[in-house]
Amino acid sequence: MQVSVEVSEGLKRRIKVEVPADRVDSEIKSRLKNLSHKVKVSGFRQGKVPMKVVESQYGQQVRMEVVGELMQSTLYEALAQEDLKPAGAPQVEPLSMEPGEALAYAADFEVMPEITLASMEDVTIEKPMCEIGDGDINDMLETLRKQRATWKEVERAAKDGDQVVIDFDGKIDDERFEGGKAADTPLVLGSNTFIPGFEKQLEGKNADDDVKVKVTFPEDYHGKDVAGKEAVFDVKVKKVLESELPEINEEIVKSFGVQSGNMDEFRTELEKNMQRELSQKIKENIKTQITESLIEKNKIDIPASLTDSEAERMLQQMQGQTGTKTDLASLPDSMRESLNEQANRRVSLGLMFAEIAKVNNLTVSPDKVRAYIEEIAQSYDDSQEVINHYYSDRNNLSSIESIVLEDAVVDWILGQTKVEEVKKSFADLVNAGKN
Repeated sequence: MQVSVEVSEGLKRRIKVEVPADRVDSEIKSRLKNLSHKVKVSGFRQGKVPMKVVESQYGQQVRMEVVGELMQSTLYEALAQEDLKPAGAPQVEPLSMEPGEALAYAADFEVMPEITLASMEDVTIEKPMCEIGDGDINDMLETLRKQRATWKEVERAAKDGDQVVIDFDGKIDDERFEGGKAADTPLVLGSNTFIPGFEKQLEGKNADDDVKVKVTFPEDYHGKDVAGKEAVFDVKVKKVLESELPEINEEIVKSFGVQSGNMDEFRTELEKNMQRELSQKIKENIKTQITESLIEKNKIDIPASLTDSEAERMLQQMQGQTGTKTDLASLPDSMRESLNEQANRRVSLGLMFAEIAKVNNLTVSPDKVRAYIEEIAQSYDDSQEVINHYYSDRNNLSSIESIVLEDAVVDWILGQTKVEEVKKSFADLVNAGKN
């Protein structure tokens, strides 16, 4: 078998393989001989069909089967011989398949990049340090009260924190646009759920007021047809409502799962939940710093096939959440570029994490996987059911093993950096990134 490799741009490779004619012919003859004992041909007893008859009726079919299987098997032989690791499925192109001649074909593919990571010794990671105090617990109690708030209609001007019920009709250049009109829409002023600047213009307004709200859609707004454009909304304020917060009493405490209704017990449980959230936020904070440093210090050539596959996977995940269905090619240019950029980043980090784990022999122990699953299960009423859920399905367990291995890589990288402890408040940490 003759093999040659052509190096193209970046990670692209083209391999040419030539399989000797006698190997092809030998496999075909062997197949036809086995077939002659099984086929039924009119006028001949089974097992007594002459080879010429078998060749005449089945030769072309058998040849195509053999050629297809040989291209697949010899391609893997050739890749192993040349120590090539394709990033995706090679695209095979037959070059010569004539009977009596050598089988020749070419395959185009991208190879996995060789990764040599920069040292992280000069990187400084800020490790948040935070203790949960009584004030943090009191703030959380107030947050829980707000979640149970009821709304009462009032006859006064709306202010920040109030809810208004509105009809609105938006136009851009005097033309209506999709999603720009609705009726009886509740909106909490200060919640930042509408376009920036919209809610502020309704403060000080009363029920039955008509308001012209002028806003500019953000440049990165998800609706690309209106992104960056100025709009005018005719708004009718129909109601103004203020919130009424419940007292944290025994009944409310029970509704949060503390059956005794005891306030001290409730605060203890609340602190445990807050501590779990805090630990997770600290871990996420450190991981973000580490991944940003890795990306900044290492520029890796990423196979386009891996980026495309990841972008497709991300799109399918998004569609599963939204119920929509489209393909990458149908997306607006800006959205497709954004998705590809995110996919490229994920693939890059995945390759770097895998390299670090391989080079440093980082593995996942069953005990650590079990501990991670039990930690997840703590926040559920039936923790054993959650544990069983992960251990009853290999895919579920594999996902946890990947997370635990990733955490091990992050911990290893952290050990290579300079760590600086920085005091943070609970509110700053848990609200980071929220609007």
